[in-house]
Parts: sequence; structure tokens; C-alpha cells
Amino acid sequence: MERVLTVGGRRLRVAVRPGTDPGRPPLLLCNGIGTDLSTFQRFVDALDPSIEVIRFDPPGVGGSPLPPLPYPFPLLARLVGRMLTELGYRRFDVLGVSWGGGLAQQLALQNPRRCRRLVLVATATGTLMVPAAPRVLLHMATARRHHDVGYARSIAGEIYGGRLRRHPELAAELAGETSGRGYLYQLASGLGWTSLPFLPLVGQPTLILAGADDPIIPLVNAKVMTRLIRHAQLHVYPDGHLGLLTMTDELAAVITAFLAVPR
Repeated sequence: MERVLTVGGRRLRVAVRPGTDPGRPPLLLCNGIGTDLSTFQRFVDALDPSIEVIRFDPPGVGGSPLPPLPYPFPLLARLVGRMLTELGYRRFDVLGVSWGGGLAQQLALQNPRRCRRLVLVATATGTLMVPAAPRVLLHMATARRHHDVGYARSIAGEIYGGRLRRHPELAAELAGETSGRGYLYQLASGLGWTSLPFLPLVGQPTLILAGADDPIIPLVNAKVMTRLIRHAQLHVYPDGHLGLLTMTDELAAVITAFLAVPR
């Protein structure tokens, strides 16, 4: 069910998949850069139906209007927290993919009592991380791959790795409605941001999922995060940056099991 919610003067497009178990916290899904809430529909469908799933478009993405200025991660996390309150949720689990993983870490830090569990997929610690190769970073600097399917296919294997080296046509699933300015605003949200000094303060049980062949986020970043977060476990999957799209059923099962374990 989709709706447009006004939070703090901002209009946000939100989608909620009801769960069959009202006693468990919902799962908030934070997408990667340039992708709207429809991107991981197959992944949502693959999750246990007892899990309620909340998705949203950040300001400037998909159905959420462009803000006058970028939202730094701390302010964006505050906005999302208010969104959850407006929707009536006191507690939640959060899953962040790539760029959304930075937002998920910030949410966990700012909401230690509300956020029960944290899932980080193909993500890192922001500015202070082991970076991708310069050519990969150059491709990531613009939103062109989200609008130009031919271009996306030509670079898919190089930047996403894994199965996209053999099936670059899968990159078409990342096509979205994010404007160039909205994409730049998302890049600016993480400018100068890092979670590295604060990861020992993350108290939530954390599942870190990382691809063995991820050119955007080298695997060493996940290993560093696993060592720094007190209650973290690492699951390395044999694929690339878009594991949730290319190994949907397998990773949905891993995540479902992690969220089901009693604290």
C-alpha cells in the first residue's frame, strides 16, 4: 500500500507491506543511491510474509519531491525517525543497501532504544573506508546508469561485479525516477560522513552481508565493520554489489532467519 506522507514539511512517498505477525517490529528498507522504493520489490516478496516491510523514497528520489538543500545523514535519519512515528511504529528493524546502509547505521546510532536489529548489505563506513578503484568511482559520480539502459549495460560488470559480469542486462532493474540533481543531493548527504569512530557504540545485533566480488564496496570494508560492531555477524555471498537482486531468494532466507532469532 502506497501513500504520500508529510513529515517535517517534506512530502515522502511511503509503501507498507502488512505483515501477518503484528507482534514483531516492522522492517524498514533503505535503498541504494538513485533507486526508488520499487527497486527491491522481488526481495520484499521473498521475505517471510509475517514481516511488515516499510519502504520510502528519500527527498529528491522517485515520488518524494526534491528538497531545497541536501539532507545530511543525521538530519535524514531524524526525518525518517519522525516518519516512523507518524506511521505509528515505536520500534523497528532496519535494512540498508549500499548508500542506504549509511543511513541505516545513522538510524541505529540515533535510535538505540527504537531500533531492534540492523542489517547492512553491500555497504561501508562512508568517507573513511577502503575505496573502490578510480574508474568505478568515476562511473558512480553521475546518475546516468539509472536513465541510460545501454550505458548501464556497458558498465554493469565493471562496477557491480558478480553475476552482472555475465548478465549485464540485469542492470536495467536499477532504472528509476531520480533526477540528476536528486542524485547529487544524495551524494552530498554522505559528504564528509563516516560511521567508523562510532561503530563500537552500535549495540543492536547486526547482520552484515557482503559480496565476494563487489567492485563498489571491497569486501575488506565488511570485515572491518564486523570487528568494530559488538554484536555483528558477517555473511559473505558469492556475488557482487547487487546481491539482493541477483540472489534474492537465498539472501531473503538469510535475513528472515536473522530477524526471527529472539534477542
